[in-house]
Amino acid sequence: MTLIRTPFTARSTTADVLAGVRLDGKRMIVTGGASGLGAATVRALSAAGAHVTIATRDPATGAPLAAELPGVDTAALDLADPESVRRFVADWEGPLHALVANAGVMAIPTRRLNPDGWELQLATNFLGHFQLVNGLHEHLRAAGSARVVLVSSGVQLRAPVDFEDPHFARRPYDPWAAYAQSKTAVVLLAVGISRHWSAEGITANALAPGFIHTNLQRHVPPAAMRALGGMDEDGNLVTPEYYKTIEQGAATSVLLAGSPLLEGVTGRYFEDNQESEVVAGGAEARDGVASWSVDPAAADRLWTMALETL
Repeated sequence: MTLIRTPFTARSTTADVLAGVRLDGKRMIVTGGASGLGAATVRALSAAGAHVTIATRDPATGAPLAAELPGVDTAALDLADPESVRRFVADWEGPLHALVANAGVMAIPTRRLNPDGWELQLATNFLGHFQLVNGLHEHLRAAGSARVVLVSSGVQLRAPVDFEDPHFARRPYDPWAAYAQSKTAVVLLAVGISRHWSAEGITANALAPGFIHTNLQRHVPPAAMRALGGMDEDGNLVTPEYYKTIEQGAATSVLLAGSPLLEGVTGRYFEDNQESEVVAGGAEARDGVASWSVDPAAADRLWTMALETL
């Protein structure tokens, strides 16, 4: 399979990837759209003419952005709470042209479970979005041509989904192993949607935004931040050359959500605005998507496991 190449780079911004693109009449949802990468995604899609709903735990946090931008509103959505997802789905009316699954949590220090007994990172990053996408399935199909964009991470290279103990009931809880597993699951969701719904005009792709300073790092201890290169010995945030701006980090999300270059593309994984090569995952892997993250059998198994929870 030939890898998809675009004219953009790691330094391209949201404005670059949508230059000349109009999204008038398109209805879109961005989870976690009140701040960080989500807010940059909302800004870019709105600037291109889309009507965007900011789905966030506290709609008040998205109110200033909604007041500033035309065609933007907010709605309550807590991905870790299945009942909150059900309420959001029940309130949605009409077609949905794109869903950007941007919200997430990272490196929660202690093992926590959602109301259904799922480990909280897997519940928030994967299961909540799985429930949301399935609940909105008919609205995506009604659009005629709809896109699901799933924000994963390069950390998917570090761990597959442990189907024998996904919630760390028996193995020692490790914040980074849990985060890596959840982001692998996010890529597998793109594969699953592609396998189940591509004939209905619904495409799904996953991506890694790269290194960016956002609120996502709020649980990351200083030692880990220093190891990532984002903090100096005095505890000050620093920005190495390989870090991106918010607008650069959100560019791949925006590309997948709105660019005509990706029309009909599904089940792929992107970073730096290009499709990534499939590689063997593990501690030595630096770039690409792990073979376990795009394994159709794993995608089907995860889909069934999640469906049994709903």
